[in-house]
Amino acid sequence: MGSREVTEQLDWNGKKVTVAGLGVSGIPAARVLHGLGALVTVVNDGDDEHSGPAGLEAEGITVRLGDGATLPSGTELIVTTPGWRPDKPLFTAAAEAGVEVWGDVELAWRLRGPGAAPWLAVTGTNGKTTTVRMLASILEAAGLRTAAVGNIGVSLLDAVLGDEQYDVLAVELSSYQLHWAPSVRVHSAAVLNLAPDHLDWHGSMEAYAADKGRIYEGNQVACVYNVADKVTEDLVREADVEEGCRAIGFTLGTPGPSQLGVVEGILVDRAFVENRQKNAQELAEVTDVQPPAPHNIANALAAAALARAFGVDAKAVRDGLKAFRPDPHRIELVEEVQGVTYVDDSKATNTHAAEASLAAYDPIVWIAGGLAKGAAFDELVQKSAKRLRGAVLIGADRALIREALTRHAPEVPVVDLDRTDTGAMSEAVREAAGLARPGDTVLLAPACASMDMFTNYNKRGEAFADAVRALAATGDA
Repeated sequence: MGSREVTEQLDWNGKKVTVAGLGVSGIPAARVLHGLGALVTVVNDGDDEHSGPAGLEAEGITVRLGDGATLPSGTELIVTTPGWRPDKPLFTAAAEAGVEVWGDVELAWRLRGPGAAPWLAVTGTNGKTTTVRMLASILEAAGLRTAAVGNIGVSLLDAVLGDEQYDVLAVELSSYQLHWAPSVRVHSAAVLNLAPDHLDWHGSMEAYAADKGRIYEGNQVACVYNVADKVTEDLVREADVEEGCRAIGFTLGTPGPSQLGVVEGILVDRAFVENRQKNAQELAEVTDVQPPAPHNIANALAAAALARAFGVDAKAVRDGLKAFRPDPHRIELVEEVQGVTYVDDSKATNTHAAEASLAAYDPIVWIAGGLAKGAAFDELVQKSAKRLRGAVLIGADRALIREALTRHAPEVPVVDLDRTDTGAMSEAVREAAGLARPGDTVLLAPACASMDMFTNYNKRGEAFADAVRALAATGDA
């Protein structure tokens, strides 16, 4: 199994730290730093989801609401929440003053105690949460004390500073978090895929990819990449890693040496075996992965690669994958109604995720639309057109998808719902049922964000599931 690292302990007493942003990571960071003896000032420019001081002032923490541009006097360090863009005036002022900027992940890394648990880390445009949770399931099956943490919703600060003692952590890291994590050096890491996303925050695809690639810096045992996505391999080549660290590929095809892949319905390892030129280790069957959609098999292979890099045996990989069930709204089977299968993939909030979802079914009645976030849909429609029985479009930017369908799939019938209220989902499901035939899949894979109509993708998925169950109750399809 992996080795534990000894970390340098910092003296926080009296250190003047500015926390940029309130919310789910800023408030805990402020409290942790205050508890360590730092003199903490929280600044907030009003763009945060939470704008109140949350009782911080009563605890002795200074809070400056509506002023996120000015560097507080004497600041020695800034700890920022992930959402704050690098071009904020505060960070420009920090650079001019020679003040370091850390994110919450960097803070957690620096606060690890002696004998801290190693990190196995995952990033990518899509599939991060599923892969990290698969990895945690495998590690648990191996008898290891672990947790799925990071961008997944469980705070790394809580994991690092809590009473629970871990053998290893399965860590999800976003591009935002990696941007502000200059010294994080993990045991092994994977970049699952890369597609244009969050470019307004990063400024360019090149900057986005570079931030994702930071996850490989200083890797000790394995840099796991996607054979089908050359950019991920390029990031491995560019990384400065520990001596002896290996590049490990995963593929949905037959694996070569130093790869994991699929052979006749079996997930196999040709990386962590003796004589990998000739030998392969069976890990699990494709049917052990639920759902066995192609992109989910890829997630399973990446999780298996990280677990194997940590020394986990093949049986634990199989047992962990068999025990795992995905979170709601990720290619989730809702119900079958009169021979038609209804699948909720509301989490497919961009074109890359929707493409993977559409590739898993055939024929499909596709429910799509929402906030496009600057995305184009031509390539998605071109790749998926042959699978489409029909399409039902909802949301503010549905015209962009309709135009792509007109250009590249003119024979596909399209229902364009000119409404953005939450009740539109019930009508969308009824219209989709009218287009579908027995054996078809009605797939909610919006390829867009949800905030034009719903609070988040969870609420959108719940509305879809409720509408499907209502349809089943009436028997009307």
